[in-house]
Amino acid sequence: MQQHRIIVLGAGYTGAIAAGRLAKQLHREDVAITLVNPEPDFVERVRMHQLAVGQDLPHRPFSEMFAGTGVELKLATVTAVDAERRTVAVTAGNTSEELEYDTLVYALGSGWNPQGVPGTAEHAHEIASRPGALRLRERLAALEAGQAVVVVGGGLTGLEAATEIAEARPDLAVTLAARGELGDWLSDKGRQHVRKVFADLGITALEHTAVTAVEADRVLTADGPVPAAVTVWTTGFAVHPIARATTLEVTDNGQIVVDRTMRSVSHPDVYAVGDAALAMGPCDKPLRMSCATGTPMAWQAADAIAARLTGGKVPKTPLRYFNQCISLGRREGLIQYVTADDRSVRAALTGRLAARYKELICKGAAWSVAHPKMGFPTRPRRVLNHRPTPIEATA
Repeated sequence: MQQHRIIVLGAGYTGAIAAGRLAKQLHREDVAITLVNPEPDFVERVRMHQLAVGQDLPHRPFSEMFAGTGVELKLATVTAVDAERRTVAVTAGNTSEELEYDTLVYALGSGWNPQGVPGTAEHAHEIASRPGALRLRERLAALEAGQAVVVVGGGLTGLEAATEIAEARPDLAVTLAARGELGDWLSDKGRQHVRKVFADLGITALEHTAVTAVEADRVLTADGPVPAAVTVWTTGFAVHPIARATTLEVTDNGQIVVDRTMRSVSHPDVYAVGDAALAMGPCDKPLRMSCATGTPMAWQAADAIAARLTGGKVPKTPLRYFNQCISLGRREGLIQYVTADDRSVRAALTGRLAARYKELICKGAAWSVAHPKMGFPTRPRRVLNHRPTPIEATA
């Protein structure tokens, strides 16, 4: 029997976990699993604010992480997907080629979102990628004492970036501009703690402030210009544009629409995980873009693919939230407990204990990439269904 060709696009948290989990469950003689990624090392995206301020992160080469698993790493950039012909176009240097698949796992994720604000693409820095974080690292290192840094965006990434920069460089004037109230989605305890940390670190919070343009040395707002030797833009994410150019059913923002097993609702041989997919969680609310969302999505997709190929029962991984973990520098943190559908409750963990908790979560996320099936010992199963099966009703 010809090997079933599984191609996983993107080796972030979700793509790497999905590839490793599939390799653990399927017999190596029956499948060929190819992981396509432009970089040879795993990037801990949740630590990019640390990289930006000069901290060194662990080196995690895929060659070591996937040694002995049967997963083939292809260092290349994805340029197109043809969902009708079941092919993926990739480039590596000056070489282009076309890869054929029987099952595709689309995990190309997301990048920063300038949101069309004038001057952002030209003058602002992003920390949604390692190259972006390294560029910001170089720029921050060149700043002299007293110069201004403005972080635009009051979400999780904005809070982490502002506090990390202020703690690492107390000689800089750090400001955070938020469209709403600082930490307005948090509980009272959570908001109070964020304000305390901001005060301790000397961070200025501009609340209810929309940035209308970014210039080389300032940002413009309705209340006037704000000096900024460096502007860091953290106002949400934009998904990779490739899916929008395919015949896959996607949302207005380009996310692939999937069912409860992470399977495309329009193409049964395609699965999408992480930021690239629109999946529904508790109360039929769309899941937010985050590592906390992507990891169980990757588990679900890998387990569903393995079950369908081997004739097993398709499991249903619960997709729900428990908390939001926020680092506020290296010494402070906030663990905001939430409902299953991600609404804050009164309970929150703060201070050094929360910082240690967040650090454990980050280490655990990276560990899970290298140990995708740890805790669930199983013998590899033989593939029975070589070709993809039609979409069936899913709960």
